[in-house]
Amino acid sequence: MPFVALPLVLYLLGLAVFAQATSEFMLSGLGPDIARDLGISIPAAGWLTSAFALGMIVGAPAIAVLGARWPRRRTLLTTLTVFLAVHVIGALTTSFTVLLVTRVLAALANASFLAVALATATGLVRPDAKGRATSILLGGTTLACIVGVPAGAVLGRYLGWRSAFWAVAIVSLPALIAILRSVPDRGTGPATVGAFRVRPRLAVLLLLGALVNGATFCSFTYLSPVLTEVTGFGAGWVPVMLALFGLGSFAGVTVAGRYADRRDDRLVLVAGGILLLGWCAFALTAAYDVPAVALVLVQGALSFAVGSTLISSALYAGAETPVLTGGLATAALNVGAAGGPVLGGLAIGPAGYHGPLWVSAALAGTALCVGALSVSLVHREGPW
Repeated sequence: MPFVALPLVLYLLGLAVFAQATSEFMLSGLGPDIARDLGISIPAAGWLTSAFALGMIVGAPAIAVLGARWPRRRTLLTTLTVFLAVHVIGALTTSFTVLLVTRVLAALANASFLAVALATATGLVRPDAKGRATSILLGGTTLACIVGVPAGAVLGRYLGWRSAFWAVAIVSLPALIAILRSVPDRGTGPATVGAFRVRPRLAVLLLLGALVNGATFCSFTYLSPVLTEVTGFGAGWVPVMLALFGLGSFAGVTVAGRYADRRDDRLVLVAGGILLLGWCAFALTAAYDVPAVALVLVQGALSFAVGSTLISSALYAGAETPVLTGGLATAALNVGAAGGPVLGGLAIGPAGYHGPLWVSAALAGTALCVGALSVSLVHREGPW
């Protein structure tokens, strides 16, 4: 594909996604401090993460439907303003109930923002550059894993957990200004909710996205105990390895942005097959440090490359209703992100910390089988 210069506003939308993903993930390192400060138990503090995940799953399609006729700029400004405001409230409150409510509201705002941002990003570029536009936004999520979450942990340690909430609000400001100045003040398009139909191809792509993202977060969630209990790394190496996974994921999203625009299902199947082999190899060699290091990087790259390509393909498949498709894509990603760790946790009992790696392999294998079956149906029955 020839080089295509992308609008600056795409990168600032990616900055907003970076802030939102940082907010979603950073509580994994702030929970004990929040529990101690607010006088609650650590399991209760974990409800904050669960509330955010639930809000993301429910909020993306629901708010995308409700706001289907809103101008995109108004929707982006409203949702990002709400997201910023609830983080300010969260940083100031001394009530766990209020903080819990702000997490739900932040998730609803995040989900609807991402749904509309995906539609906006793909509408600001050439029709054959949707994959590259999508990769800019999803790159914000991977950068949150590399930079945002560790930075939030450092702020929490030295300045208190509230400082991390303030930081998320501050990072959101440039994107808010960019949206006001650079996003066209026009509607979401002529397609309405009533015109929306989930075609078989779109439904398959959303299912594949959920399965691949489930495989990714199944192992990523338990990567720390895998590395310390199975591989034998010291605890000090865990942040380095998590950053390595994040670097791989950023590279994967970036490279996939170009290949996704080729819209070649065979390429996704090949990458999906390598992803499956990678999870199997990780499960079999997790006790050895050199393969473990290599596979942390490789699986991070492949997981996010395949996942982002599937979401780009879904946006192509649902191009007539981009906001609703973006909402469904956001929900699919979060179903995987929520369900994968649950399945991985269930596997730890009978299989130890190898369990999540094998569950990731099973999810990736299921996605590969579904994808291969769908491609064969297309070749036999024609385009969907």
